[in-house]
Amino acid sequence: MQRSPASSRHLLSFCLRTISAVSLLAFLTVQAYAKSHDSIPERIIHSIEFDARPAYIFPTNPFFKGFDGERNPNRNALSGHLKYGFKFGPDTYFGQQYPHAVQGIGIGYNTFFNTAEIGNPLAVYVFQTSRIVSLAPNLSLDYEWNFGASFGWKKYDAQTNPWNIVVGSKINAYMAINILLNWQINSRTSLKAGIGAAHYSNGNTNYPNSGVNTLNGSIGITRFFGPAQTDSPATCRKTKEKPAPHVSYDLIVYGSTKRKGIYPEGLNPMLVPGSFAVAGINVNPLYNFTKYFRAGLSLDMQYDESANIINHIANKSVPSDPSELKFYRPPFIEQFSAGLSARAEFIMPIFSINLGIGRNFIGKGKDLDAFYQILALKTDITKNFFLHVGYQLYKFKEPNSLMLGVGIRFNAD
Repeated sequence: MQRSPASSRHLLSFCLRTISAVSLLAFLTVQAYAKSHDSIPERIIHSIEFDARPAYIFPTNPFFKGFDGERNPNRNALSGHLKYGFKFGPDTYFGQQYPHAVQGIGIGYNTFFNTAEIGNPLAVYVFQTSRIVSLAPNLSLDYEWNFGASFGWKKYDAQTNPWNIVVGSKINAYMAINILLNWQINSRTSLKAGIGAAHYSNGNTNYPNSGVNTLNGSIGITRFFGPAQTDSPATCRKTKEKPAPHVSYDLIVYGSTKRKGIYPEGLNPMLVPGSFAVAGINVNPLYNFTKYFRAGLSLDMQYDESANIINHIANKSVPSDPSELKFYRPPFIEQFSAGLSARAEFIMPIFSINLGIGRNFIGKGKDLDAFYQILALKTDITKNFFLHVGYQLYKFKEPNSLMLGVGIRFNAD
């Protein structure tokens, strides 16, 4: 019932390349999306940004504490980022509703000062930044998130790279959040500095998958091209009225693959050969409180081909070699779960970030009778259709799977 490792590698590459492709697709559809909300011809303000991020690596794995090939601890990292961004002009609907929002595409070069065992991965991602609060006429507190994929990791190999028990894939997902002080030097130039955190992992699509987590500082400079940047309201056209609070309904269909580690009693942890399919449906009514925020409950149904497989080992005795493991297919009731989750969604132009925490009310066995958590990025392609890229955890700490899919929104404003 398991797929081959080669097939798993191709599926992993496809899944993570899909994440990075979101950025390009979002950019190509931004004009059509703006027109669907506004009859005013849009005006785009472009920007270029460079920032440097020295970082501290959280030693969450013995590899980073010094048990690597050279017996040296890995505690430091550094990355440089070049970003193209755009914001909507002040005479557009989005420019008036979200005057400080900038979104775009970034590329980041990372070094962990251990090229031989970790590599120097290159991250490609979408980003969005906007103001949290104004502190002074030319100073504000901003946020920025990054979401994409990173390429060029040196992965674990029992023969050639045995000490790296952290990274199991050459391609890994990349997520980051930064809190920044933004000083507007002049009408087109700003300087940003702050702190943030980053996470790299493969979404449980391959093992090992301990993940790399960093705490970073950040300093960078942004240059806008086009009209001078100002906080004064646009006066050339009157914006549309703000939408009244209402309920919208998101229907999401997603899928991915994952690897499965098991912990047989009395033996060391081992990886089940091959990969397993995951598929699910979310039915998510959301009350739109403001243009920035909506929340509600979601009915989450999921099929996980690997769930509770440890209970169905066909071998009379568990072999020490994982390649000799054989399994019976678990019954459907042990692979299917249904749960309710509380969802909160933060809305900006093009992108929305959805957070959820839930509990399965249908789910048999240790793998499914659990709390789960969801982090998802929705990328609007049209007013009623969006891409969905998510990540699910169990019990606040156990990575479960990626959630790559599409969604339809009913009763959108």
